[in-house]
Amino acid sequence: MRSNRGVERYPYPDDLVQTQREWHATYRALAVPRPRHAAELRRRLLHLAVRIHWHPWWSTPAGWSPAARVELRRLTGGARQTDADAA
Repeated sequence: MRSNRGVERYPYPDDLVQTQREWHATYRALAVPRPRHAAELRRRLLHLAVRIHWHPWWSTPAGWSPAARVELRRLTGGARQTDADAA
């Protein structure tokens, strides 16, 4: 069972969460064998990574923690599941 603790602990803005979700979806699309439009997907992945990295929220007190970046990736990972989540 997944927890929503990260949402309570870190007040992520909606646009940052959506961009991180799009990054994961693009990464998964690029990770399939022989992806269609690979160059376009790589450009999109880079564009999304830049938007995430330079988002203004990271310069707020809540965003200073490296754990906040890790938690955002965990919360938005979607299809990925850790062994602990599966148990």
